[in-house]
Formats: sequence, C-alpha cells, structure tokens
Amino acid sequence: MLVQVNGMRLGVEQRGAASKHDLTLVMLHGFTGSAAGWGSLLDMLAAYRLRVIAFDLPGHGQSDAPRDPQRYAVECCERDIVAALQELGVKRGTSLLLGYSMGGRIALYAAFSGFFRALILESASPGLEDPVEREQRRAADGALAASIERDGVPAFVDRWEQLPLFASQHRLPPETREALRRQRLNNRAGGLAQSLRGVGTGVQLPLQDRLPALHMPVLLIAGGLDTKFAAIARSMSQALPQSQLCIVANAGHAAHLERPVEFASLVGEFCLAING
Repeated sequence: MLVQVNGMRLGVEQRGAASKHDLTLVMLHGFTGSAAGWGSLLDMLAAYRLRVIAFDLPGHGQSDAPRDPQRYAVECCERDIVAALQELGVKRGTSLLLGYSMGGRIALYAAFSGFFRALILESASPGLEDPVEREQRRAADGALAASIERDGVPAFVDRWEQLPLFASQHRLPPETREALRRQRLNNRAGGLAQSLRGVGTGVQLPLQDRLPALHMPVLLIAGGLDTKFAAIARSMSQALPQSQLCIVANAGHAAHLERPVEFASLVGEFCLAING
C-alpha cells in the first residue's frame, strides 16, 4: 500500500493487527533495499504479538523518487516516517524503530524525536566524525550516483554485489540470492542516485556526541564476520546509556538475511521485554 505525507508517497508493508495492548515495530531497510525485502521476517516478527510496519525509504521500492536530493535528507525522512505512522494510527511512545545499515543511520537520527519507545540498530553507524573523511565519502557517493545514472541499475547491482561488505552473502542459498538480486534490480536509477546524494554517510552530520543523551533502550546487532560494523557497534554500546550488544556469529553485514531465525529471536525477545 501507499501512504501520502508531506507531498511524498511512501510504500508500506504491514503485518499483524493493531491492538492497544501491542507494540508496533517500524522497520527501515538499507540502501538498494525495500520494505518487501524483509521477506518472511515480517511474519516471523509479527508472531511476537507485534504490529509490524516496514517502509520503502524515498527513492526505493514503491516510494516516490524526487529529483531534489535535499528531499532525501535525514531530517525529511524523520518527518515523513513520523507523519506516516500517525496516518496509520500509531501514537507517540507505542512503537520501536528498527533500522538496517542506511536505515539504521536514519533510525538513530529519528530516535531523538521522542516519538519512539526503543531503538534497534543492525549494522549501523552514527556517521563519520572526521570532516575530511566525510567529504571524501560525499565525493565518492556522488561519483557512484553519477555512475548509476550513466550505466543503469543492472550494471550497478553487478558491481554492488561484489563488494567485500557482502562477501558472506555468496553463501546464501541460490534462491535467496536470486530473490535479493530481483529486489535490488526493482529500484530506479534516479531514486538510488538521489538517495546517495541526499542521505549518504558523507552528507549526514555525525551523532557520536549525542549518543549519551539518548535515554531509551537500544539493541545493537552486528554480524561477527563484518568486523568494521561489529567494532562500530561495540563503540556505540559504550556511549549509549541503555544499550544491549549482540554480535551474531557467522553472519556478515546483513545478519537478518544470513541468520533470519536468530535475528527474529533477538528482535522479538527485545520487543517482548520492552512491552513488559
């Protein structure tokens, strides 16, 4: 389905029935992902007495792909997500926000809005503190965006799937890899390019200094094979006052894809604990 807020149509996948006794789990995918890309996890998590709402972020899936990269900025994403949840009948303090990778950076920023009760971050970062490194990343993302527009989505996906970050995904069953590839190919060149320009790591201001002020339960998940993001998660766990850290063995950047049963159990049990 589509929800229209702030002049933007957002694609939405929902599972579970709304109940005054149950929490809502809000899910934000990573770059090249979509709400539908969570697959069977939506049903697995709904089984924990959760209402599950997964969004297509701007430029992805069924959501609109504006031409202005500023419309993809993290501040706009936060406003759109909160407005869409209110449109769907979700009230302040009744939902948990889960974000993976790019969606994790957006989720961390949105957690400071006060709308959410708890936060779950998978393979996410609080941004780049070094201004020089941030500018280098912004330039690299800009070059990648231009190549997507020039060469098209299929050529980009061919390169994207060969990144060392996703090496462990080559061990997935062929049908899982093929479904993931189809989902990536379903995106539009303009949407992916403007997403990189508008909400890439290089343009987002770092949040490290704000982490000690985030007084809500936070579950940090990273794959043990993803040494970079496992280290980031460990560092964040030291700064966040109410954090739990889970390193998933034998999983890479997308633990939810490589170890879905374990991932669902970690998230589901965390949500049950929040619900009391």
